Amino acid sequence: MRHSARSPVEPEKSVLRNDYRTPGPWTRNSQPSAWEDRPVSDTEAPARRPLALALFLVVAGLLGWIAAFALTIEKFHVLANPGESLSCDFSLIVQCTENLNSPQGAAFFGVPNPIWGLGGFVAPIAVGVALLAGARFARWFWWLFNLGLAGALAFVIWLISQSIYVLGTLCPWCMVVWSVTIPLFWTVTIHNLARGRLGAAAAPVGRALTPWIVPITVLSYLVVALLAQSWLDVLSYVF
Repeated sequence: MRHSARSPVEPEKSVLRNDYRTPGPWTRNSQPSAWEDRPVSDTEAPARRPLALALFLVVAGLLGWIAAFALTIEKFHVLANPGESLSCDFSLIVQCTENLNSPQGAAFFGVPNPIWGLGGFVAPIAVGVALLAGARFARWFWWLFNLGLAGALAFVIWLISQSIYVLGTLCPWCMVVWSVTIPLFWTVTIHNLARGRLGAAAAPVGRALTPWIVPITVLSYLVVALLAQSWLDVLSYVF
């Protein structure tokens, strides 16, 4: 009987897997730093593109820029034709001339406030367009953007107080600037809270406040209207 020679069984070749790559921004094992934008938790799926926020930033920025541009044109008209009334002068209370000619109308380094507005309102427009294009910003960028809007709101609150209690007027184009700056601040701040960019502990608060952005904005408008009515009695000039 012939016995067939049996060759020893060769062990299967193990496939070496590169599971221990050095973590980097291109690997799955890399962890984002505290400066990077990321979901509230590591297991949370990345958020969708914030189209509503992007569109709002573009529209609000455009409205604010148009108001600043109109005020700039009116300021040039005042300088070229002192003493003449402006197209936005409707009554003793509702007018632009008093505000543009006042020291409050050039609060920083003697530069008229509308000039600052022309540059400032470019920021929300640019951020909105970038978000529509799919851009993602680092967390520090959102901090700075939110800080800038907080500064703009603080300046607007000061201008509102000066307009009502010192000058005794309501500038129409100025009120447009107020009307867009207030919701810009609330919308971006609540959005950053909800995304955990201002601290993970504040994220639930931001998510709870998100449906209330419009009511909060309307309430802010009502506060300004009540202050103006109580001090200037605006309705008596209307009816």
